[in-house]
Amino acid sequence: MSYYIKNNSRTLSDLEPLIEKIKIIGKDIIAVHADNVDQEARFPLEAINALKNEKLLSCYVPVELGGMGLSVLEVSKICEVIGAFCSSTAMIFAMHQIQAAIIVHHGLSSKFFESYAKELVEKQFLLASATTELGIGGDVRSSICAPSFSENFLRLEKQASVISYGAYADAILVTCRKSSEASRNDQIEILVKKEDYTLKELSGWDTLGFRGTCSNGFVLNAKCNIEQILPVDYAEIHRITMHPFAHSVWAALWLGIASESVRLARSAVRIEARKNPDLLPPSALRLAEVDSVLFSMRGGSYQAINEYQQYLTDKNAEAFTNFGFTSRINNLKITSSQLIIEIVGKSMLICGISGYRNDSKLSLGRLLRDAYGASLMVNNDRILGQSAMTQIMQRD
Repeated sequence: MSYYIKNNSRTLSDLEPLIEKIKIIGKDIIAVHADNVDQEARFPLEAINALKNEKLLSCYVPVELGGMGLSVLEVSKICEVIGAFCSSTAMIFAMHQIQAAIIVHHGLSSKFFESYAKELVEKQFLLASATTELGIGGDVRSSICAPSFSENFLRLEKQASVISYGAYADAILVTCRKSSEASRNDQIEILVKKEDYTLKELSGWDTLGFRGTCSNGFVLNAKCNIEQILPVDYAEIHRITMHPFAHSVWAALWLGIASESVRLARSAVRIEARKNPDLLPPSALRLAEVDSVLFSMRGGSYQAINEYQQYLTDKNAEAFTNFGFTSRINNLKITSSQLIIEIVGKSMLICGISGYRNDSKLSLGRLLRDAYGASLMVNNDRILGQSAMTQIMQRD
């Protein structure tokens, strides 16, 4: 039985003191290192340490276990704010929160995972995931590897094509077949702690965007106690948490990137307007146009996130078997990953050569490169294929 976040009476306005603190961290620390993180394709250590210092890695853990007990809506808002300062930091934070949510939603009936959640609060562990695998591409609902069991222990080897920030994580949640006899989609998920596994690099991470996520490929070899298997099948984890939570926080951080590009475009228009106060710059019309697209992206994103939050609050397990909800979450990912490219691209037209230059205060190069990564994270074509099937299956 899944553990659902309890309802709370907070609104986003109640989150403002924390948001303001994060904005200060963003300005003073995260943004200061963002370009270097991108240029060197290095892990954003300064940013993640700053978030750890504020106990933000455990913000989704329930209050009764020592966390902040934030909702998916509130976590999404934080991802949006961080996304405006550094895309890679925001993506790492978002992907960590997906793993934290998996533990909170599906593990707390287990003494091991309840204890681990408390330890996460105390030690601010960084959690990564290993869901992709050589031989299955990006299909996270399929696994080739399977554990072998001996008494209370298991061994597992997984050739993971991508483990984002895997070399820097304190634990990894790994998907695999339930047993060597199980079908590829009969999966479980295991939390392996740093002392439980070794990583051998399979591939590097020299990419166009999101360079600081350090999403290398690895051969993961692990030995751990069987109590570290999450107590529900991965099919349920994916349906209730992995799929909707991931698309919610990803869409929010992409919204942060898009918002930052519009902010820079607005600065460019203001510079032009000061040159001739009596004449509206032509770029002002483009700014109004791109701001309307941003408005649509924001509205669509938070409509879907609010729906997901409501289902969690209502403990509405049936909603997660509804093809209509699955389709809407797929649309959240597809639409937001397309709109971010449109928004950043139009913002660059407004900024002109200043947006095109890498040495300009109005540079949009990093934001544009990161924007193109959005449609490739779980490729949009794969999601459209899934949505095509749900369109046939869902009831009006």
